[in-house]
Amino acid sequence: MASSVWKGSIVISLISIPVKLYAAARSERTYLHQIHKECHTRVRQPLFCPTCNRFVDRGEIVKGYEFDEGQYVLVEEKEIKKIAAASSKNLEIVAFTKLKEIDPIFFDASYFCIAEESGKKAYQLLTKALEDTQTVGIGTLTMHQRDYTVFLRPYQHGLVLHTMYFANEIRQLPEYGVVEAFNLKPQEIKLTEQLIGTLTEPFKPQQYHNQFQERLKKLIEAKRQGKSIEIGSEPRRAPVIDMMTALKKSLASNSTPSTEKKTRISRPRKLTLEREAS
Repeated sequence: MASSVWKGSIVISLISIPVKLYAAARSERTYLHQIHKECHTRVRQPLFCPTCNRFVDRGEIVKGYEFDEGQYVLVEEKEIKKIAAASSKNLEIVAFTKLKEIDPIFFDASYFCIAEESGKKAYQLLTKALEDTQTVGIGTLTMHQRDYTVFLRPYQHGLVLHTMYFANEIRQLPEYGVVEAFNLKPQEIKLTEQLIGTLTEPFKPQQYHNQFQERLKKLIEAKRQGKSIEIGSEPRRAPVIDMMTALKKSLASNSTPSTEKKTRISRPRKLTLEREAS
């Protein structure tokens, strides 16, 4: 079984539920390393100081915060340890809120929260109550010497914990969300809503794949076996046409019965494998 990343208790007022946290999701990537072309050896990144014009050892490295261009405040490891919070064994729930009131932009990492044997009944009771009320617990947690605000929500008859991005971590762009006066026509809005309706279907995460990673793995396997590969041609961009005309054409092309609908995922370049080399 996977190793837990934290062990402690969910604390709600006078209630304590012993639990463990396990990573719920992680990115799956095929990593490519930097290889010396001449001898096929993986190269290492050296630590080089341009001022001293020499390579330095890791023992000569300290951490620093750049407060101005080229100007740093040096911080030693022992100083960081002094201000770091000690890991806590309590996940204290400080409030509850409706799930619909939390914008997904605030969700960061996800963890499965699994009850210890002695806390299973209380765990199931909390899970059922959160399911029935469509409510999320908001709590505080210290893990790996870092303070987190977290969301505790029901998921498939269990509890999932999400660490939260703080409000100051959500980036602000002056040009984002500015409503410009484009004089949207009611017919345009109606056609757009109809187009959305024709493409609306239940969410099935299993049908979505990281197609680049799949093609990369096929490429690597083909090269290992001495096969040749063929990359499909670059898809042509659709011509820019009048919005109303585009909406009408889109509706017409998506008016087939739902049973005949195909998965609507943008198709990047195709990769096809030719016959095996003799």
